[in-house]
Order: sequence, then C-alpha cells, then structure tokens
Amino acid sequence: MADRSYPMTAQGKKDLEKELENLKKVKRPEVINRIKIARSFGDLSENSEYTSAKDEQSVIESRISSIIEQIQYAKVIDADEVAEDEISIGKKVTVQEDGEEPDIYTIVGSSESDPDSGKISNDSPIAKALLGKHVGDTVTVETPVGSYDVKVKAVEVA
Repeated sequence: MADRSYPMTAQGKKDLEKELENLKKVKRPEVINRIKIARSFGDLSENSEYTSAKDEQSVIESRISSIIEQIQYAKVIDADEVAEDEISIGKKVTVQEDGEEPDIYTIVGSSESDPDSGKISNDSPIAKALLGKHVGDTVTVETPVGSYDVKVKAVEVA
C-alpha cells in the first residue's frame, strides 16, 4: 500500500471531525428515514423519491469514507514549528507580481481549500512554488498556461 498522508492544519482536522459527526448523526439518519418513507410509496422502479434518497445516501456514505481516510492519515502541520519567515501550511503569505497589487493567500491542506476566501491548497501551483520559501524570495510559479514570478512580501502564522 502506498504511503499516503493528508497535510492539514489543526483547525482543518477539527472541521473534518465536525463534518463527519454531522454526517453520521444528522445527515445519515435523515436520508435513511427518507428511504424508509419512499419505500412505503410502493413500486421502487418508478419511485423518484426513493431513487433520489438512495443517490443522496451514496453521496453521504462516500463522503464519510473519504473523511475517515483523511482523518486517519492526517498529518497536522504546526506552522509555529516552522521558521517565522518560512512559508508552510498554516501560514498567510503576501506575494506580488511586478506592477500588480499584492495578493494574500493562506496555504492550507487540500481538504480545507477555499479560494474564494483566500485559502489555497498546498497542491495548487502557487502553493507548491511558495512552500519552503522565505520573505524576500522571488519565486517562479509554473501553471498550465505559463509561468510568472512573484516576490514574497510577508509571511505570518494564519
């Protein structure tokens, strides 16, 4: 079996544990109840409520399995254990391209990623380029559409 790990912040692991508890204690029983009610409608081959509930059950069970695996193989990164000016998971980074406004990102594990709120996955091209770098470094970011350089302006614990 391949060695696998899911790097994440301590908060990211807590969020996954909370989501898992909600799925097991709230969502799963709700969908089981919907299946039970839909079965009472009769012929299952033409029962859209039953089909919908079974589909939802499949999604929930798949998500539960995924979360269990992520928690089991979680590698919690403590940003405080990394040099103050070094970029790692759990750090907020300010970078700037020449002539552009600065961009601020918080680097998190892939399960915590939320680009709309500035949280980028450690697997994203920019995070991969930035990890391990320091304030003042100029970094080349490789993307599918080309590369560009950014200068690291600031690093802080998120």
